[in-house]
Amino acid sequence: MALLQIDNLTVEFETATGWFRAVDGVSITVEKGEVLAIVGESGSGKSVSMLAVMGLLPWTAKITADRMLFEGKDFQKLSPADRRKLIGKDIAMIFQEPVASLNPCFTVGFQIEEVLRIHLGLDRQARRARAIELFKLVGLPDPAERLNSFPHQMSGGQCQRVMIAIAIACDPKLLIADEPTTALDVTIQKQILDLIMDLQTRTGMGLIMITHDMGVVAETADRVVVQYKGRKMEEADVLSLFENPKSNYTKALLAALPENATGDRLTTVSAFFDGNPDQVSGVNA
Repeated sequence: MALLQIDNLTVEFETATGWFRAVDGVSITVEKGEVLAIVGESGSGKSVSMLAVMGLLPWTAKITADRMLFEGKDFQKLSPADRRKLIGKDIAMIFQEPVASLNPCFTVGFQIEEVLRIHLGLDRQARRARAIELFKLVGLPDPAERLNSFPHQMSGGQCQRVMIAIAIACDPKLLIADEPTTALDVTIQKQILDLIMDLQTRTGMGLIMITHDMGVVAETADRVVVQYKGRKMEEADVLSLFENPKSNYTKALLAALPENATGDRLTTVSAFFDGNPDQVSGVNA
């Protein structure tokens, strides 16, 4: 049984000119212990797909799917209370902007202890001990003292580590990392990626890595889903994707990598479509 199975997911938002389809019939499967990368440009529906799974889209979003299963449980049939028991505990998410995602009105210690109180029912002493343990695990200096810090008192890299600590606090079976290295310098990016992959290897959790960085995909993923304009263009294991891409869009993404540049200028994605992105062809594996 797959850890996560999503069939024909569609997400639409109502606009002044009608319904806008942000995700169009996407199907995704994640096995236990697997690292799945979802790649594509900004606006391709990567984050929206996973926010739909997490139940974090606004009420204005219209979400439909043939199936949305986690360990055989159908999210669409669960009550809101039962779904909340899974989200944050068995399924967790590292959000794209850690500084914006953390509540500026509360210390980071309060925010991680809240997760432990709600999902694990730990008492105050046990929550503090676990929070310190988690801060040590993600490499935060002076973890006991850091519990009393507010997000604005920490660097972007430290806030990202706090977000990771909150996400893994309850030992989730599936972790969704949404652009976990956005707005971080190159050195910190490497540290954060190494930390996430080390945690995944040690715990055996499933991992969905949302990114537009093909270098990150090559280093971390077992399997890759390529999205464009809300649609799944291609799905393959990471080696096959880089050596023999099937869709024009995947070929364009790979051609746009700096190491694949020819001449004095980088290849643009639109160059593959003669300036018309609607010429993209997909292989919906």
